[in-house]
Amino acid sequence: MGAPGTTGLPAWRRRTRGEQRWPSVVAIAVAIALQLLLPDHLVLHPRWLLPGIEIALGVALVVANPVRLERGHPLLRAGGLALVMAMTVANAGSAALLIDRLLSGSAGTDAQSLIGSGAAVYATNIISFAVWYWELDRGGPVARAAGVRQHTDFLFAQMTAPDVAPPDWEPTFVDYLYLAFTNATAFSPTDTLPLSRWTKMLMLTQSAIALSTVALVVARAVNLLR
Repeated sequence: MGAPGTTGLPAWRRRTRGEQRWPSVVAIAVAIALQLLLPDHLVLHPRWLLPGIEIALGVALVVANPVRLERGHPLLRAGGLALVMAMTVANAGSAALLIDRLLSGSAGTDAQSLIGSGAAVYATNIISFAVWYWELDRGGPVARAAGVRQHTDFLFAQMTAPDVAPPDWEPTFVDYLYLAFTNATAFSPTDTLPLSRWTKMLMLTQSAIALSTVALVVARAVNLLR
């Protein structure tokens, strides 16, 4: 139910029920699994430190909001940001190590292993930045559900053409995951536009990581397969 005086406002601008927790949990679990599957020479050491931090923070956040994201607290907010920061540092480190090995010629001659490692880094890049977008847009999922901020950081297509969307439409984690995927694939915005400066810088960073990883891995793999 919307707050008083919000009649006629779209769902993303008024107080709504918190979104479900499970999509973000599944995505984060996949990212952690991909990090653990990377070979030892492509991870920051000690190997279990960052994944361990991610798992501990993820469990704590799920315990606090197990079903829907309705409970807000500064510590929970800090924990969510710390989780995505750990994911980003771990994956950026793996990307840097992979690129360094590719440029130095020490990446090996196994094309399948190289493509697998590149795909893991690429997929984790998508997930980690999806969590960034989800955690930061209008103050995060709890603040969005509470309608704390009226000005959005991302302009989704449904916001510009409300007649073609359900009246209760509002962005959820899946929308941010799609945004991160298209940005990493097209290396530019597609149907969702960044409005604030931080969103533009985050999308720039994600595209740069994706482009450098894909370009070098594909070039090296093609050379090996000849």
